[in-house]
Amino acid sequence: MSDLPADDVAVKAVGVAKTFRLPTEQVSTLKERVLHPARRQRFDVLRALRDVSFEVGRGEVFGIVGRNGSGKSTLMKCLAGIYKADVGEMWLRGRMAPFIELGVGFNPDLTAHDNVLINAVMLGLTPDEARARYGAIMDFAELHEFAELKLKNYSSGMQVRLAFSVMVHVDADLLLIDEVLAVGDAAFQQKCYDVLDRARNEGRTILLVTHDMGQVQRFCDRALLLDRGRVVAIDESRRVARAYTHLNFASASERESFVRAADRDPDEQHVVVVDGWAQTRADGRTARLEPGAESAMAMRVRFTRAAVEPAFAFTITDEQQRRVLSMSTDRQGFATGEHDAGDEIDITAGFVNHLAAGRYWLSVQVTEAAGGALLAFREDISSFVVGGAGAGGGVVDLPHGFELTPAPSMQPVTDEP
Repeated sequence: MSDLPADDVAVKAVGVAKTFRLPTEQVSTLKERVLHPARRQRFDVLRALRDVSFEVGRGEVFGIVGRNGSGKSTLMKCLAGIYKADVGEMWLRGRMAPFIELGVGFNPDLTAHDNVLINAVMLGLTPDEARARYGAIMDFAELHEFAELKLKNYSSGMQVRLAFSVMVHVDADLLLIDEVLAVGDAAFQQKCYDVLDRARNEGRTILLVTHDMGQVQRFCDRALLLDRGRVVAIDESRRVARAYTHLNFASASERESFVRAADRDPDEQHVVVVDGWAQTRADGRTARLEPGAESAMAMRVRFTRAAVEPAFAFTITDEQQRRVLSMSTDRQGFATGEHDAGDEIDITAGFVNHLAAGRYWLSVQVTEAAGGALLAFREDISSFVVGGAGAGGGVVDLPHGFELTPAPSMQPVTDEP
């Protein structure tokens, strides 16, 4: 939790948990009920949220990210009052406008005109204010010619336009925006981004759920990363975007150990990553690598407990969050030996640098013997620049050459045998 003064907190959640009961079999006919009156319906339990706590400051843009099924939308629906949390408390300050799920709050059998007026009133406007802003809402949505069309005949993109337009015209203090922005076309998405920029500049508080890490880094001051209902990280948006990328591309066992490591008390860590850096054979430690240079990534670790054959891994990611190079001792079959408590060692992974020009970030991790639990992880521990004439559009710049030769002459086609 943050140390924000109480008056500066716009959203606060403490120990929020939500569980769903999922039936394992459906009894859908009267005949089944009559033939098996004593049959008990069995349920599986889905723990969608587990002890989620966070604070959002007034005027902050706060991202909520995670893989599918991590609990993002459930959390937003709890905050919006659509779901009731089983455990925990939540506070929201000011008028709220949710944009949670496509079609929520709309009546498909009413026209767009009627839905706009009803939703605007539901979000806090008086009927007179709703009527006065109707024209501006439809102008923004660019749907005047479909105003008298029933909403069930709208496409998903048209519904997004209408719902978002209503939300931004009710002068809400707090905007809750879920993944639905991805449904709109590119031109409308840009229009929405302009509105979000303006809302941020006006000091409104925005909670944004998205899978787009570009959006997270562009709009969000901080972000929360969920995985299977648990909080993995709350941090500056760039760092959370990196952690999200790690979770997305890690194996199931790596994800589990990553989440466990996030919950581990620092005093219980068996390994401490002291430092991580890039280096070259010629210059040693450096923040700049030249194309074709014999280069290496390095980390320094300290053992607080004895370890046998721990595995060390380096991951390099680029400015677009792409993992461009991953190196680990277990995949190479490199023996790392036995280490006593108090030992401090340096580990390096060498390669010839063929990365394209640009900036890169280094993350490092230490696990138990190949495939074991995560012992230490440092995301974006350092960055370095690869020099060169400029990015060529790819993530690597492999040595290459060109050759131009005349094409073989075409023989004329004849009908003669």
